[in-house]
Amino acid sequence: MSLAAWLRLTLIPGIGGETQRKLLAAFGLPEAVFAAQRSKIATVIGEKAASFLLDTANEEAVAAALAWANQESCRILTLADSTYPQALLQIADPPSVLYVRGRFEILNTPTLAIVGSRNASPSGCQTARAFAKALASSRFSIVSGLALGIDAAAHQGALDAANPVTSTIAVIGTGADRVYPARNRDLAQSIATNGVIISEFPLGTPAAAANFPRRNRIISGLAKGVLVVEAALQSGSLITARLAGEQGREVFAVPGSIHSPLSRGCHQLIRQGAKLVETAADILEELGEDCSLAPEMNTNTSNDPILKALGHDPCSLDDLANLTQLPAEQLLPRLLELELSGSVSCMPGNRYQRLSGAT
Repeated sequence: MSLAAWLRLTLIPGIGGETQRKLLAAFGLPEAVFAAQRSKIATVIGEKAASFLLDTANEEAVAAALAWANQESCRILTLADSTYPQALLQIADPPSVLYVRGRFEILNTPTLAIVGSRNASPSGCQTARAFAKALASSRFSIVSGLALGIDAAAHQGALDAANPVTSTIAVIGTGADRVYPARNRDLAQSIATNGVIISEFPLGTPAAAANFPRRNRIISGLAKGVLVVEAALQSGSLITARLAGEQGREVFAVPGSIHSPLSRGCHQLIRQGAKLVETAADILEELGEDCSLAPEMNTNTSNDPILKALGHDPCSLDDLANLTQLPAEQLLPRLLELELSGSVSCMPGNRYQRLSGAT
């Protein structure tokens, strides 16, 4: 198999994924496509597209992509590769090639997507990060889109888990040699080192509005299910949820305040049949997985002083720090564990409340 032939096929402007799949279905591997007679190619994709295919010179772009793939931790996967994500082969329009940076083997681990608003609340980001850490500590890699807000929090939560088997997958809407948004540059570097970044777009592709909804089908396609945390009614996260449903994936949503615009998208999904979830165990149970989370994510005796200090009325983080004599950097991770165990609820205004029955 020649990677150069795959790149020649996929780096021709005007020859999109649908046309590529028609050619591959008709002739087999790309080498056979380019060896076929022009008249036979025209029969499959039309005269104009056949001319684009056979008369466009893209040797420089092919050479640049091959050079990029020869760098450490970089590779280009094709539909014919055994390491191509098997989950994507189940969707209607899998990318012909994927540009990959990082631990490519993660692409074939069990995966869950976590998506949501770019303009997320602090509470929403905490929730996404906590769910991601719990699920990655268990058995799932976490896929998202490297956007600000919920996406970034989900990636960070998976990295926090430091699981040697699972990690996080960032599906981006630019070339794999670019980072967008720039504010996530450090996060992107951490993902490239400890997880994996993938893109179907050619190297050098800049951020363009049309690319991001398109990459969403890959986010949902990689996953067994999609969890939406905070989404307005016009959120792109709802596109990902819709695609997940069309692909036969589960859709989960975290409910929120009826007064928050960022809850309305999640509530709409729940009305449409998405599974309402409050803990990571809810997701595992729905997927038929063992509902026990990794030991570090279960409530332990070190959290007892926090539960004792919390009454059933909401308490601010500052007041709780004073009551427990714990600094915020130690208190927040423990509160996240208690949230995931169903012992504590995070309320608006960064306040926490002990739930009935918590011990």
